[in-house]
Amino acid sequence: MAYDDLRSLLRALERDGDLKRIKAEVDPYLEIGEIVDRVNKAGGPALLFENVKGSDVPLAMNVYGTDRRLLKALGLKAYTDISDKIGGLLKPELPQGFVGVREAFGKLGTMTHVPPKKVKPGSAPVQEVVLTGDDVDLDRLPALFTWPEDGGSFFNLGLTHTKHPETGVRNLGLYRLQRHDKRTIGMHWQIHKDSANHYQVAARRGERLPVAIAFGCPPAVTYASTAPLPGDIDEYLFAGFVQGKRIEMVDCRTVPLQVPANAEVVIEGWLEPGQMLPEGPFGDHTGFYTPQEPFPALTIDCVTMRKRPLLQSIVVGRPPTEDGPLGRATERFFLPLLKIIVPDIVDYHLPESGGFHNCAIVSIDKKYPKHAQKVMHAIWGAHMMSLTKLIVVVDADCDVHNLHEVSWRALGNTDYSRDLTVVEGPVDHLDHSSYQQFWGGKAGIDATRKLPEEGYTRDGGWPEMVESDPETADRVTKRWREYGL
Repeated sequence: MAYDDLRSLLRALERDGDLKRIKAEVDPYLEIGEIVDRVNKAGGPALLFENVKGSDVPLAMNVYGTDRRLLKALGLKAYTDISDKIGGLLKPELPQGFVGVREAFGKLGTMTHVPPKKVKPGSAPVQEVVLTGDDVDLDRLPALFTWPEDGGSFFNLGLTHTKHPETGVRNLGLYRLQRHDKRTIGMHWQIHKDSANHYQVAARRGERLPVAIAFGCPPAVTYASTAPLPGDIDEYLFAGFVQGKRIEMVDCRTVPLQVPANAEVVIEGWLEPGQMLPEGPFGDHTGFYTPQEPFPALTIDCVTMRKRPLLQSIVVGRPPTEDGPLGRATERFFLPLLKIIVPDIVDYHLPESGGFHNCAIVSIDKKYPKHAQKVMHAIWGAHMMSLTKLIVVVDADCDVHNLHEVSWRALGNTDYSRDLTVVEGPVDHLDHSSYQQFWGGKAGIDATRKLPEEGYTRDGGWPEMVESDPETADRVTKRWREYGL
């Protein structure tokens, strides 16, 4: 099973020699970011900064910076452990498309070990200390000024809780949070995000929106906050499914929301309609700065925490970063669900260098003319996959995770006057390359073998790939030691 809370995970990592305590004073202004970025890119350990300048709260960083640590945190041997469990929910009688996805997730609510469990107020570790009014001081919590041109200090791993003002459906999301002052947080929720929709609905109704932000959550909850689930699927159901155990929740003190009882720190407040402040710039996971824009400003009325809390954050910037293992987990976890929406897919890969949404490499068992183009358009219509800017479609015998193999196919198998599809559509809020915000050009490359019915009429048809003679290859393998190589 996954670890129940962050602390138990950190203790286990320390026993494994995979956590380093840093006792020297470190500055959250640029210094911590530089340290963490170097350690992450070197494949180094999780870090616990025990003496952060200006704060008495320790800071855990790079906790999920390797696949090994994320798998350990979630209690898995391989990411396919979860995809296999998801596959077990999917039966042949389920309809294709999003209806099938929703019916599959609907089964989670019937499993006794999956739905969240409410605990009594006062018994939750995260409410051992309660601060309200003038006692609220966000400056006590270590926020990071990571890159030289950032517009301020940010909390990068706060899990934001909201609920739809009309339906009551809750949402758990991960958004960067700029600390404007000791009681104000900037909410950078992007145009395609569910919490942004909740805020817009509340503003249209002339209502305040309650918000709770939890830090240092159980690993399965932190992962679930990043998962691209449909808006009507409860992230806490999915977290319980991943953890293999019900997530314990507690009512907030000042807002009508629930948060993980085993979190480290929770901040609570209300968003007033139209209350905006400039947010950013910020060195984001794209590796580029996103510009300053107006975003909702949350006034914090209450902070709850453990008696001796710690905070958790991440550093984002030019890949690879701690986003990498989280993105790879999503890629593997959601393959069975993507196959319900686009059953033609054999496998897919979302390169980290593309931010996990700029490029998708997809393999198919090609059966008919223009099959690749059909798959491209299906992906561009599949929930958050609609933001994909480049889709490369290859045959089923290509390993989509071997970028050398993929590039060999894409560069050699493509007549760009016929096999390149260019369209326009939505792009990520953070995309800087589109000539206007929110939409831009996309491309699909058909790198599959071409059929006569597609107009490939050269003598002899599509050529065979060069392969070794099997008998000779087997003989060489058996004699390899004789060659002294």
